[in-house]
Amino acid sequence: MLGYYVHDLSPFLIQFGDNAGLRWYGLSYVLAFIAGWLAYRHLARMGYSDIPPDKVGDFITWLAVFGVLIGGRLGFILFYDFDAFQRDPLMVLRVWEGGMSSHGGMIGVALFTLWYARRHRISWFNIGDNIVTVTPIGLLFGRIANFINGELYGRVTSVPWAVQFPKELLGAPVETVQLALFEANTADPRIQTIDAVIAAAQTSPAVRTILAGVLSPRHPSQLYAAFLEGLVLLVLMWTLRTRVRLPNGALTGIFFLAYAVVRIVGEMFREPDAPLTGFLTRGQFLSLFLVIAGTAFLVVAWRKPVYPKK
Repeated sequence: MLGYYVHDLSPFLIQFGDNAGLRWYGLSYVLAFIAGWLAYRHLARMGYSDIPPDKVGDFITWLAVFGVLIGGRLGFILFYDFDAFQRDPLMVLRVWEGGMSSHGGMIGVALFTLWYARRHRISWFNIGDNIVTVTPIGLLFGRIANFINGELYGRVTSVPWAVQFPKELLGAPVETVQLALFEANTADPRIQTIDAVIAAAQTSPAVRTILAGVLSPRHPSQLYAAFLEGLVLLVLMWTLRTRVRLPNGALTGIFFLAYAVVRIVGEMFREPDAPLTGFLTRGQFLSLFLVIAGTAFLVVAWRKPVYPKK
């Protein structure tokens, strides 16, 4: 049989205790905001932005808080985990555990930038076009962090690069969970819970060997998403922004359409983490609304075209 990689990456960059420390997930957001700020400021200096370069830092900071973090977190709660929120409302504050929705983040960003544009009397479409140009950077870092966390894993497969994710046990059949716990406890009596099994996989070769015979090989769909939503969209958006003269709003529309396409494709390899809507996953269903929004942006942008200063 082909031996698959059993995911053993720690979610911690630096760990201080059993569940405290600096996490890769948090670092990914910090890096995304820094890279996004630098890229947006570069676009502003090139003349593509109605926001002057010296104001970009403040704009990105408030955008990160009110648009990305709050919008992304609330979107995850509403779209994917509302039942858990009803049982434990304080979970909304535990962002370090993961659980962000890209669709929710887009809604949060749209609302914040609309308010910002009206307050400062600048073009909302212009802000949006620059935001979508740099957004794939954040998506890239976020999806890599998802892989490090071992979450949002893919569907069962037999491709040579498949990965076995210990967190599969959190939703596995009772028999599989009991078998993994029994064998792990036999190897190390200190392991008493499934959470302990998952944690032990990061440090114990014996536990990883046990899990290799229990877990299903799956697509590393987080890395597929990092490539499609991150690298592919970044090249597309940056090329269009800097090489093609488009009216304000057109690039936002193109991004919504392109993101919908790559997300729908990527979801074909990702294990559904919410009930299906007909034959569509939750991510695919929500992406249909982006198709509508993207089309609307394109129609409005070309009906009365207004071009950036550049």
